[in-house]
Amino acid sequence: MLRVVNHENTPVRVLVVDDEAGVRTALRRGLSAEGMEVTVCAEGHEALRLGATGSFDVILLDVLLPGLSGYRVLERLRHRGIHTPVLLVSAKDGEFDQADGLDLGADGYVVKPFSFVVLTAQVRALVRRGDTPARQDSLRVGELEIDRSGRKVSWAGDPIALSPREYKLLVALASRPGTVLTKEDLLQAVWGNDQEVTRNVVEVYVGYLRRKLDAVGAGELVETVRGHGYRMNDA
Repeated sequence: MLRVVNHENTPVRVLVVDDEAGVRTALRRGLSAEGMEVTVCAEGHEALRLGATGSFDVILLDVLLPGLSGYRVLERLRHRGIHTPVLLVSAKDGEFDQADGLDLGADGYVVKPFSFVVLTAQVRALVRRGDTPARQDSLRVGELEIDRSGRKVSWAGDPIALSPREYKLLVALASRPGTVLTKEDLLQAVWGNDQEVTRNVVEVYVGYLRRKLDAVGAGELVETVRGHGYRMNDA
């Protein structure tokens, strides 16, 4: 299987938004089998919250959603300066429906029922087209903001000074808000293939990071999930 990675050489992260459980399950299984990391949700407001973190490489967005339509989610993401490639997915096949989506800033439009092979090819094409550092320069999780171009971190506007390793650790967690990352995941993301680094080092650096976050009132941002790893709270 060809591993699909982004410019950071990490698995492509896809947000799948669809109110049909069967579609979400099929896309999660299929895209995961292609080597991608898949997050799913079923409602428009949740899609906007997740998409606004800027932590995904591609968003597959259904048009008809409860709470907030796919069109409005897309419109608000673009208004907030989120340029993550968005592929609209809809049962509507009218040319005006497709034109409306593209005019709002969508990067493509797929009509249900669709070929999974073609859909996957479009996802890969969007990753290639949009895979530039500028697109992922900013990560936001709640009051946390990470400026990747300047390697600056702030919480509610207050700057946080981090060491290079602490910064990489924070970026790894913030790139997957709400997802539990194991110590092995974090070792690979922060230390790469350094064989001399042990899992205990992750605990040490999480402690360093927490103390600095606590100093600005964000001590609860990184949660320990006992027996599994660590998670960045995205609420």
